[in-house]
Amino acid sequence: MIGYYVHHVGSGHVHRATALAAALDLPVTGLSSLPRPASWTGDWVELERDDLTAEAAGDTAAGYLHWAPFGEPGLRSRMAAVASWIDRAAPDLLVSDVSVEIALLARLHGVPVISVVLPGDRSDRAHQLGYAASTELISFWPPSAEGMAIGVGDRLRPLGALSRFPAAGEMPQRSASTRRVVVLHGRGGGGPTPAQLDEARRQTPGWQWEILGGSDGPWLADPFPSIRDADVVLTHAGQNAIAEVAAARRPAVVIPSARPHDEQGTTAGVLSSGRWPAVVEREFPSTDWAERLDRAAGLDGREWAGWCDGRAAERFADVVARVTQEAAVR
Repeated sequence: MIGYYVHHVGSGHVHRATALAAALDLPVTGLSSLPRPASWTGDWVELERDDLTAEAAGDTAAGYLHWAPFGEPGLRSRMAAVASWIDRAAPDLLVSDVSVEIALLARLHGVPVISVVLPGDRSDRAHQLGYAASTELISFWPPSAEGMAIGVGDRLRPLGALSRFPAAGEMPQRSASTRRVVVLHGRGGGGPTPAQLDEARRQTPGWQWEILGGSDGPWLADPFPSIRDADVVLTHAGQNAIAEVAAARRPAVVIPSARPHDEQGTTAGVLSSGRWPAVVEREFPSTDWAERLDRAAGLDGREWAGWCDGRAAERFADVVARVTQEAAVR
């Protein structure tokens, strides 16, 4: 039995959990304050939110914890629920994606932990403590993407980007004659405003714009056909979005959104190295959109193959199976 803790912010955590559950020949129980996904076939323990009354972390135990506010009833309830599940299920392993506090809770119950490492500066005390308590540290970018995580050291095992959708073998042919740009908004917010997108659209009369998510567009259960049929994808720098753009082999304009630990800013910095088919801007530009889209459209989307080769879920399952087997013989 494997437990998988799924953080409630963003969509990448639940996508990774679903991919592992499909690739692993072991039962996986999801633990999250998110509702059970429609595609989830195993058990799912829905946890209380840990911010029912607290608006700030408060005392962080000298920086060794991220979120453990005193007197928060949701925190007390969720930690008790996870501990109770561990006692009942006796799991062989828990994947933390991501929470230092959940990783520590599992380890203190004698359960091996695999922690998912996110991009950005992870050199703070809480991350370092969580990583020290973890048996394995994995991440979802290729080994060649150096500098994605600061302060992690050489224990990190990069598995490559994990997309919900199969990686294209080569640059797919578009079905439309009009040049198209698809805009991907993130669930964590912070993307371009409708006014900014309207101005970019005004500057690019030769382009058709499709906006997915945010306040201006629909949230599609399957955005992949739209992504694959785009000449350029305008996206934030979240791991899930970049993975799906890479799987579709489409060139991109990448504009990071503000996230804790400079998560997206760090990803954008690595993507700006010139190795990947992306035009990177640190903030949403107000001018030169026609030239920018032309420049992005001229990049070779096949160069994303080194970022997302379509086998990350299998490598993830291999790591989980190995750690589980090693724990069983101790």
